[in-house]
Amino acid sequence: MSLAIPVVSVRAGPQQAIRVMVVDDSVVVRGLVARWLAEEPGIKVVASLRTGREAVDQFDRFTPDVVLLDIEMPELDGLAALPLLLLKDRNLVVIMASTLTRHNVEASFKAMSLGAADYIPKPETNRGVTASAEFRRELIEKVRNLGSRRKPRTAARSPAPASAPSGAEGHPSRGDAPAIPPVPSARIRLRPFGNVAPRVLLIGSSTGGPQALNTVVGQLGAVIDRSAVLITQHMPATFTTILAEHLARASRRPASEAVDREPIVPGHIYVAPGGRHMLVERANNAPIVTLSDGPAINFCKPAVDPLFASASRFWGPSILAVILTGMGSDGANGAAEIVAVGGSVIAQDEATSVVWGMPGAAANAGVCSAVLPLDQIAGKIGRLFAGWCCRPTSSICLRAGCCRSCAGLTWAASAVWSRNCVRRAPNRSSCRWSKP
Repeated sequence: MSLAIPVVSVRAGPQQAIRVMVVDDSVVVRGLVARWLAEEPGIKVVASLRTGREAVDQFDRFTPDVVLLDIEMPELDGLAALPLLLLKDRNLVVIMASTLTRHNVEASFKAMSLGAADYIPKPETNRGVTASAEFRRELIEKVRNLGSRRKPRTAARSPAPASAPSGAEGHPSRGDAPAIPPVPSARIRLRPFGNVAPRVLLIGSSTGGPQALNTVVGQLGAVIDRSAVLITQHMPATFTTILAEHLARASRRPASEAVDREPIVPGHIYVAPGGRHMLVERANNAPIVTLSDGPAINFCKPAVDPLFASASRFWGPSILAVILTGMGSDGANGAAEIVAVGGSVIAQDEATSVVWGMPGAAANAGVCSAVLPLDQIAGKIGRLFAGWCCRPTSSICLRAGCCRSCAGLTWAASAVWSRNCVRRAPNRSSCRWSKP
């Protein structure tokens, strides 16, 4: 039995062109990027500037929706210009561009913590920029996806409107009031959580993922102590190295890029390295990491689908998978394989996602047991790993370690979300637990 919840998509009728400001001190890169974007329907390049100082000083003249901001520039670099630009417009979409040096990658992470929407790795040479079809594709995709989701232009000093929490776990989704009338989309059907308490946590994410991962992983605590956590974030090499370091600090638990053939053990966070797919295999009846140099999947390498699919073959119903913010649909097929073997899937909701592509694809495919705001996901994970496998549409509730073998478990009251569940088993006293 599944539960249908209404969702809405924020879509306009005829949309205005996305206004883009390109800021880069390289005249070659600046001109090339501006030309690529100008050739795209629905995108308008309103300014092409050399320094962060020029961007700040001329912002009010051009009023862009999206700023593509280089990190290393004279006068005022990208990291220094970012907060000044966001002061001009708190809803501005800023995409940082940087080459893959450790310094620039650290700066990109810092920028995202300060409010940048995303980053894009830039080839190291002008020739590399010119020849890279992947850089062009990713640039256009991010500008279009992030620009189309931007909120109406408001001054940063204006008071923010009050908003209600959003989420779906047997309840309608609620969030910030959209700027335009919502257009109803297909109803999401939630499925019951599995009957088995999870033993491993898998997470997939893309655009907006680093911030979301820090939020979730930083609140997991004892979940990491009792289980392994495997993460695929769409990122290139060097970025994934530093992501693992950030997650180690956020969680205060060991975290590192996965190494080929290393054992998967509880208490550790494994991050798929940039440029390699992370999979799970069996060796001596124990799980190990294998890294694949196969082709990109869903335009991504690493991709989420290979991790989910391979893990489903080892852990079966003991998997809990989480799909966080990200463009595209990567993870939805792997999530279907997890559900097929009895595992469970949680997706981040649309209101708190930077881009509701990956989680939206999984939710609309009907493979999710909950669609939750970002700040509620870690708590739900903790309750499930503690043994609560409550089904929002079922009269059955199983608590791992105590009730899995008992068929006589019923709700204490007729309401679906009862305050207590009661276990009555032969030769044992009754016991009660409060619903989390």
